[in-house]
Amino acid sequence: MSTASTRLPEGRYGRSSDERADHRLRIAAAVLGTLLLALVGYFAYHYVAQNEISAQVVTFRASDDAVKVHLEVHKDAGADGYCTLRSQGESGAEVGRADFRFTGSATRIDRVVTLRTTARGTTAELLGCHAG
Repeated sequence: MSTASTRLPEGRYGRSSDERADHRLRIAAAVLGTLLLALVGYFAYHYVAQNEISAQVVTFRASDDAVKVHLEVHKDAGADGYCTLRSQGESGAEVGRADFRFTGSATRIDRVVTLRTTARGTTAELLGCHAG
């Protein structure tokens, strides 16, 4: 005696529910992957292209109540903005923080700024620069 087959004849009744679910999952994954890629591209563009001011600390010199920081700033010709600096003491506690504004048409600015501190600072750290 032969056993009856429980499989449906292929191509006769359309796709199985598993095949339809797999197809929907593939479409959903493709859509979500495309959206994620677009979102990453959007943020990358705004981080790179819209950042009109960048800077670096060249040197710094600390005294008991201030840190003199030689700052080199690169910006677009008409951009105005500010850079935030901080200094930490020997214990790691923050002893000073200030914003320094940069305006004008120059695209490269070399300036020594003075960051006032509450105790002797051992670092001069550039936290970031922002347009505006």
